[in-house]
Amino acid sequence: MSETELLALLRELDDPERLEQPLHYDRAATGVAFSRLVRRLDADFGAPCESERETQDSSEYGRIRVPADATICGTRIVVCVSKFGSLAEVCADNPGAFLGTDEAREEGALDPADLATVEQALTELSYVRVTEELLESDYKGPSELEQFAARPTWWTRFFGSM
Repeated sequence: MSETELLALLRELDDPERLEQPLHYDRAATGVAFSRLVRRLDADFGAPCESERETQDSSEYGRIRVPADATICGTRIVVCVSKFGSLAEVCADNPGAFLGTDEAREEGALDPADLATVEQALTELSYVRVTEELLESDYKGPSELEQFAARPTWWTRFFGSM
């Protein structure tokens, strides 16, 4: 999806009445999909990936960590999954460690082949990858997020603590 299409999707998913999860949130289905993604990344990287799920008081469902020793550059890869619309973010080391995957690649922390492997898994399992750069841009939507962050971002809205 283009950045314009992703922004349109974020605005469509943004319901100011439901900050932590969408109206028709299916916890069981989200858990099954997340488990599939964990198994897929385990297989693709040939190593067990650590995961945590059902993050409390957050619009993020969970995170998967591809271990550093399973990646080409020796930096772990973190995949964050939102409770909203199967949104996913991919980052090197941790969210916010780099300004995005472009910077991580330029600094030698993320190999394009590893990123492609994660992106292919996300696509094939019907996740929508939203770039860290877009998620870190200023939030412009109807939800009141100032109580959660001094500078609300799209990441605050779809992955942050509520």
